[in-house]
Order: sequence, then structure tokens, then C-alpha cells
Amino acid sequence: QVQLVESGGGLVQPGGSLRLSCVVSTSISRFITMGWYRLAPGRTRELVAGITRDGSTNYKDSVKGRFTFSTDNVKNTMYLQMDSLKPEDTAVYRCYADIWEGQGTQVTVSS
Repeated sequence: QVQLVESGGGLVQPGGSLRLSCVVSTSISRFITMGWYRLAPGRTRELVAGITRDGSTNYKDSVKGRFTFSTDNVKNTMYLQMDSLKPEDTAVYRCYADIWEGQGTQVTVSS
């Protein structure tokens, strides 16, 4: 059983920044795919950023240039640095690694 625990969400004003963290209970080097997706009321699940099977890092078009995905293999942690946040970024953000995923952390962008 693999556990993923997110943190770092919260309330931020438009234009602000947040850094999400996802601690994984095992070595992340064993996973082929990993990243972040988000869920918002009335919208389908959106893949925000992540590593694909070919090893490349992809981003949702609307977050390119604002969000940065990274990993720390020593800490078995993945991150999502989110800058220039917009109200439409409001959602529950969940990290995933292959078939496992976390419970999510709420991000609310509002003035």
C-alpha cells in the first residue's frame, strides 16, 4: 500500500503563490508517472502537471509559465509551485503516483 499526503493548500489572493507538497510513503523513483491533478465543482478532473511515461513533464496549457512541478527523490516528495494564481485555479489538488493518489488539499484563490 502506497500513501501520498498533500500539504500546502490554503486561501490566497489573486496573483499570489502557494507551494504544494506531496510526501510519498515509498521511493518515488519506482513510479513511471506522477504529478498533480485538480477537481473543482462543476468541472471535470484536470491534469495540472506531471511526468508522463516517456519521462517528460507536461503542463495544462492554462498553467504553463505559472506552475512548476518538481520532485525530491531523497525526500520522496513531489512539489507544485504555483505562482500568479487566478480565481479559476481554485480546486482540490491531488497528487498521484501511478495508480495511487492522495486525499487532496484545497486551494482557494479569492480576494
